[in-house]
Amino acid sequence: MYTYMHNFPAFYSPYATGFSPSPFGGFMLALLPFIAVIAVWTILIKGYALWHAARAGQKWWFIALLVINTLGILEIIYLIWYSPKGSNKFNSRAPHTPAHHSSPQA
Repeated sequence: MYTYMHNFPAFYSPYATGFSPSPFGGFMLALLPFIAVIAVWTILIKGYALWHAARAGQKWWFIALLVINTLGILEIIYLIWYSPKGSNKFNSRAPHTPAHHSSPQA
């Protein structure tokens, strides 16, 4: 009863090294760390851009940023050029002014 698959490991993949007869056997396995880094980067920059769009009340930008996946390119464009001025560190072009103290001047 179903003994024809008993020699395969639990996490078998035809793309893993040693299991594939093709010359690109380990290629997909080698890409896994790169894919993981890209996924984390995309989640972080998308969350940051979505937060700014929601805080600014920009509904159409929020929808576009949520639906369109460009590995962070659209999010960076939004944060640099289209988010409200002074709302983030990417587009704040005005120099930082120190806070005024309420202590009396002599």
